Amino acid sequence: MGYTARVMFPLRDSIPSSKPPVINVVIIVACVVAFFYELMLGRYLEPFLRAYAFVPARFFYPEAFDVSFAFNLWTIVFSMFLHGGWLHLIGNMWFLWVFGDNVEDALGHGRFLVFYVLCGAAAAFAQALVSPLSQVPMIGASGAIAGVLGAYFVWFPWSRVKTLVFLGFFMTMAELPAPIFLVLWFVIQFFSGTLSLAAAGGAGGGVAWFAHIGGFVAGALLAWWLRRSGRVRPVPRYFTFWE
Repeated sequence: MGYTARVMFPLRDSIPSSKPPVINVVIIVACVVAFFYELMLGRYLEPFLRAYAFVPARFFYPEAFDVSFAFNLWTIVFSMFLHGGWLHLIGNMWFLWVFGDNVEDALGHGRFLVFYVLCGAAAAFAQALVSPLSQVPMIGASGAIAGVLGAYFVWFPWSRVKTLVFLGFFMTMAELPAPIFLVLWFVIQFFSGTLSLAAAGGAGGGVAWFAHIGGFVAGALLAWWLRRSGRVRPVPRYFTFWE
């Protein structure tokens, strides 16, 4: 999940899932397969991404690119399964593996997939609003995964996260309450996004910080609404402490 993984990296959480995280695994496998397909494209990768990845300017000004609204929606979903390199892929998939199983547990398989796609769409839209003229293709699952983190924050405040913390040249292990880990994660995204916006006007490439912010907020709000409406009732379970 971008710069966050160079500051703190989750190893696992303390809540075991009660059911196999089928959709979580399917998403991870789909992202890995899509990445190997990208590798096979070689010199054709850049035109492939420009044609089929989500492009903010093409979304807001479809007539200039001669594309339909339906095509733009399709590229939002398609872009969630594409990645820009091994570290991008591995970081995203590991965050999804650590936090996604419990969110899928609470939602059920079908609703988890819908939730994931909705959060990814909200994330793409948030980034596009910041840089509506950008023609840089947006790819990656991190916006959708940020929505999963937002739901985890709302539904599992009693959880703990075993975390690698990087302090300059030193590294230590810490067992953080999940809300603290996720608040720190969000703060990093917010300040990184603000600094990148000030430095580049929001139009350049790099990490889509506001997609992370938008995805997290969308996931947290959806999770709050689902719990408040009684559609989801996460059950507190005893968690494991590590030695």
